[in-house]
Amino acid sequence: MAQPAAVLEPAGTSRAIERYFHLALYLLLVAGFATLASTGKLEAPSLLLVGLALVIRGYLLAKGGELVISERTASLLTLIYVLFYAADFFLLSRNFVTATVHLVLFATVVKLFSVRRERDYLYLAVLSFLMVLAAAVLTVDSVFFAAFAVFLLVAVTTFILMEMRRSSATAAVHARESAQAARTLGWWLAATGPIFLFLILLGGTVIFFFVPRVSTGYLGAYAPGGLLATGFSDSVRLGQIGEIQQSSAVVMHVQIEGDTAGAYDLKWRGVTLSLFDGRSWSNPLPETVLPRATQGRFVVRAEKGQPEIGASPARSLRFHVIMEPIGSNVFFVAGRPLSLSGPYRQIAEDEAGALFDSDRDRAITSYEAVSHLVQSSPAILRAASGGVPSFIAARYLQLPPVDPRIAQLAQQIAASPPTAYDKAAAIQQYLMTHYGYTLQLPRVLPRDPVANFLFVRKQGHCEYFASAMALMLRMQGIPARIVNGFRGGEFNDLTGSYLIRASDAHSWVEAYIPGHGWTTFDPTPAGLGMTRGRWSRLQLYLDAASEFWREWVVNYDAAHQATLEETAGQHTQALWQRQRAWLRSQYASLLARTRSIQRSVLRSPLRWSAGFAGLVVFLLLLANALRLARAWRSRRTAARPAQAPQMAASIWYTRMVRAIGRRGWHKLPAQTPQEFIASIAEDDLRTSVARFTKHYERARFAQSREDAQRLPELYEQISSSRR
Repeated sequence: MAQPAAVLEPAGTSRAIERYFHLALYLLLVAGFATLASTGKLEAPSLLLVGLALVIRGYLLAKGGELVISERTASLLTLIYVLFYAADFFLLSRNFVTATVHLVLFATVVKLFSVRRERDYLYLAVLSFLMVLAAAVLTVDSVFFAAFAVFLLVAVTTFILMEMRRSSATAAVHARESAQAARTLGWWLAATGPIFLFLILLGGTVIFFFVPRVSTGYLGAYAPGGLLATGFSDSVRLGQIGEIQQSSAVVMHVQIEGDTAGAYDLKWRGVTLSLFDGRSWSNPLPETVLPRATQGRFVVRAEKGQPEIGASPARSLRFHVIMEPIGSNVFFVAGRPLSLSGPYRQIAEDEAGALFDSDRDRAITSYEAVSHLVQSSPAILRAASGGVPSFIAARYLQLPPVDPRIAQLAQQIAASPPTAYDKAAAIQQYLMTHYGYTLQLPRVLPRDPVANFLFVRKQGHCEYFASAMALMLRMQGIPARIVNGFRGGEFNDLTGSYLIRASDAHSWVEAYIPGHGWTTFDPTPAGLGMTRGRWSRLQLYLDAASEFWREWVVNYDAAHQATLEETAGQHTQALWQRQRAWLRSQYASLLARTRSIQRSVLRSPLRWSAGFAGLVVFLLLLANALRLARAWRSRRTAARPAQAPQMAASIWYTRMVRAIGRRGWHKLPAQTPQEFIASIAEDDLRTSVARFTKHYERARFAQSREDAQRLPELYEQISSSRR
């Protein structure tokens, strides 16, 4: 079934190239799988199976062997997996992307141990790229960029070696191999890969930011949705928000215009749920497509039955949201939205004011919105009067069959308060003070979960509090509904954004106050706050980098290009204006100094002439400082030849040659000292030069101090002798 085999090596291929190629291809597979594993979307069996296969392959590579399964076994495994793929797609994962990722991983494992032909190496390289492509589908996190850069570095080296391997195999003449050549090749590859990677990333960055964009989108739109998507759909089982709250995954970043200190604690409204069957809430409301204004702006209609903002004070709020790929088509907004802008073709609004992305091919990435925050005082709410519209009463007073004790408790709490607001406030206060907050969910959902919460467990999370209050309000004739969304978030002062996690998911109640409209109530008591450790500051830096990645890479589109161009233009113009102003100020200052100097020169010309002459002398000395230093050093060495015999010998020999030259005997550059002696026709002079040269050579080449000390004396004898 399987047998050890030698590594496949084409005839004529350099062993060093072959060894480096197999190593690079293995690292390419490891990098591809690590990129896919870094998404956190792989199940434990997939991680274990592929990781074990790569470890075995690496061990065999280190030992210089290969384990190759037979073609019959590979074909049988492939046939079996085709059947498993169908079961995976229709029964297990029920998602095309997840099932296809499993297929790529299976093909990688099989191909690792069935390499027989040259094309199989190319298949392995393609499979590693498919793993990276799958990672791009499953995540948009900035960690992907780092993993992709590593993959790209190994890929560059692998394909360089693949081409060298092919050329080496087809070459007619082969170089003689050596260990030194193999090491040189390794260093060359280690240096070339990063250089090519830098050039690729540099070119890719220029192309990415400056090529015109006509549309936006990301493969993450086709990634499978998770619990967050089901928690904000049109049907939510009681307890799902509590499951979401146990995750710390980042959901979105929100920047509020003018907020630099984190001054807000807002509720981010998602879906509004009106119909309750005793165990789950649903939203059977029709949706209406919003009219689109200019530049991707959608005008949000006021909810039917909601009075116009009048007596209640309101403030405008403009905010920018960057969404993570949670698989939901819900836009989260604060207050009463007036408009929403973003790269979306169609946005819908239901009759309860929830906003949805109707374009299923385009996931929600980022958007801007303008809202009104209504701030109604208890006095205004108590003074509101009027009736409940019939369509609101029909929809929001519906009650399922529930435990009669709930109605009795509602009557006990809200019988005395006179107004609808006071009744709602009394129920809210009662739930906040008589029940505890916990995320410990029951393993099995009771038949009547609200009654179980009120009379048995007496503790729960926000969904139980909101559901209990909504039911008791309806039992008192007050229309009520629950809203699923997020509350608060952590403010990152590095980016000026609110970091909102899954743990910030929240449910609250909206009660209809006649004459005023829908009013927010939150009966959930405060839970345990999130504890921040010493790494919290580092996490904020990482979050800032992740937010930049989402905004300027993942969500980069024509609007961002326009913003970048406008910002760059403004900065360039501002820089040019500052430069012009600086040049003008410097010119004015220079002109003023020149005029001042001119007046001073006219008043005392002699002093300025002396100063100018001194400056000229100083500049001449400065320009010749190196030459003067060398001359002083040469004179000092010549005066004390015993301290540096070699240098002193060279100095005195040069002086001697110059003195002989003045007498007509010039030493040619090509002549040796002995040849120069032979060229002198004067006997006495030739004898003196020969004696000087003997001491010179001993001082120069033997570093003789005694001979060096004789050179000045011998020089004087030569220079003082007459022709």
